[in-house]
Amino acid sequence: MITVLNDAGPDAGVPLHYGDPLREQRRLEAGTARVDLSHRPVFAVAGADRLTWLHALTSQQFVPGTPGRPISAYILDPNGHIEHAFAGVDDGEAFLAHTEPEHLEQLLAWLGSMVFASRVELSDRSADFAVVGDAGGERIVPRDRLDEALGDVRAGTWAHEALRIAAGRARPFLDTDEKTVPNEVAAPHGDRLGEAVHLAKGCYRGQETVARIHTLGRPPRRLTLLHLDGTANALPEVGEPVLLGDRPVGRVGTSAQHHELGPIALALVKRNIAVDAELRLGPIAAAQEVLVDPEVGLHVRPRLG
Repeated sequence: MITVLNDAGPDAGVPLHYGDPLREQRRLEAGTARVDLSHRPVFAVAGADRLTWLHALTSQQFVPGTPGRPISAYILDPNGHIEHAFAGVDDGEAFLAHTEPEHLEQLLAWLGSMVFASRVELSDRSADFAVVGDAGGERIVPRDRLDEALGDVRAGTWAHEALRIAAGRARPFLDTDEKTVPNEVAAPHGDRLGEAVHLAKGCYRGQETVARIHTLGRPPRRLTLLHLDGTANALPEVGEPVLLGDRPVGRVGTSAQHHELGPIALALVKRNIAVDAELRLGPIAAAQEVLVDPEVGLHVRPRLG
């Protein structure tokens, strides 16, 4: 099996592809392939108070807890900006979670500063556990069983990222920046805002901003899926400006070559940019596919301006 590793970026060190990235996407989409995400750091939150403690600190509803239920969550700053992100599963004794590469140290430091008298224990478990991707998302497995969990049919991170981008799921710290609030990158559905925010839970840091934007609408920016002109030979870099004419109106995040859609990218653009406006990433023309409705909130507020 040909193995081409990521040689740079947050996914450096794990396979980018195994020789046929577009076929790998189709296999991953069909549920027959697995992705090596063993570079993602894993941590545990143990102790009798772990779920009530996480419930109070994060954007997600941890109580009542259901062992085995996947949970994604943000930790926001006081102004509602995304500061940390993680996802995991509680097994009835501990919450085992993973986060983005190079972000575990800061996350554990912040969580550790908030323990106080709570019966909570934090630990880095990256040496004992690894992350595997599949059609349903990501799961954590014992590291000594990683090869078994990956199986014989494998896909690289190229395939994993291409399907994620096509699904409109923002990757924290790549598709977001220091100013991003959850409302900009996820659409409301029921009592949730995307996968990581529960809209009906009690107070937590940054909740006032999330609730205000959800109620009144008009997030400063909105996530959009960009369909890129396929004549370009290169994909844009993370953080590259999105242009309307010569005017910067946003930033591009992750991009990939998709097996059906061709070159695609996620971008944060100003909310009031027309959804049919043709944008540019340097010399590359880009058409928008709406992910976050620029008029979100009109069901509960009068039309403004």
